[in-house]
This record gives sequence, structure tokens and C-alpha cells, in this order.
Amino acid sequence: MKKNSAGLLMYRMKNGKPKVFLMHPGGPFWKNKDEGVWSIPKGEADNGETSEALLEVAKREFEEETGIKPVGEFKYLTSVERKDGKKTVEVWMFEGDCDPEKIKSNTIFIDWPPRSDKKLEIPEVDRGDWFGLEEAKKKINLYQIGIIEAFENIALDR
Repeated sequence: MKKNSAGLLMYRMKNGKPKVFLMHPGGPFWKNKDEGVWSIPKGEADNGETSEALLEVAKREFEEETGIKPVGEFKYLTSVERKDGKKTVEVWMFEGDCDPEKIKSNTIFIDWPPRSDKKLEIPEVDRGDWFGLEEAKKKINLYQIGIIEAFENIALDR
């Protein structure tokens, strides 16, 4: 069964160049991984939301993962699908700014070590940062590269 998710790509302009805000997943599995694991703040539509209701899911997830309430004009950007076809993420973009040092993520429980039935509470994301578009393409999870490419097409048309 395919899951619907929604997320926000926050961007800012610095010296005429766009930067995007990405999050690094928390927990021991991701601790020493960097390239190809970052993501936009996103999450699942828990109640089967579709269409514009997904924007509210995206806003909720952004706030849960960063501790920052997203405000501004939200523009639909794109949709990306995981390679296994089990998840589609609908993405909106908005212009904003934040200090990555001040983000505060919600926590989740995972089995750690894997399949041990022992629960470990971890932050869903352990840090966030701003990246130029080329660096963002290296950092972001492979199935989400289309988000950066879609944004790049819009940003370079300014």
C-alpha cells in the first residue's frame, strides 16, 4: 500500500543565490552517515489526507521536526516517489530563515539494536543546515533529488 507524505522546502536568498534547508536524521544508525541521507522536513499523512490538506500535514511535520512554525506564502513545488514505489511525497516551498543551531526536533522510539525489542528514544532529526543547490543534491536522499531540481528550475528563472 502506497503511503502519502508531505513536506516543505524552506529556502532563502543570500547574495542573490538560493540556499535550501535540509535535515539530518537522528539516531545511532545515521550518526556517521552524511551524503545521501539528508531530507526536507516531511511526514506521513496519518489520516489519509489528500490534495490541499497535505499542505497542513507538511506544516505540522516541519514544526515537529524543527520546532519552528512555518509562515509565509506556500507554493506547490513537486511530487517525488520513493524508488520502491511505497511512498509519494508532495512538496511545497516557502521563503524563510532560521538558525540551524536553534532547531528542536520531536523524539521517536526505535528498536536499538535492530530487532532487539529494546526501545531507544531519539530525536527524529539531529540537525539541520543550509546548503547551496549543488551541495544539496549531494546531501539529500537520492529519491528526493527531484525536489532540489524542481526548485532549481524555479529559482534560476527569477
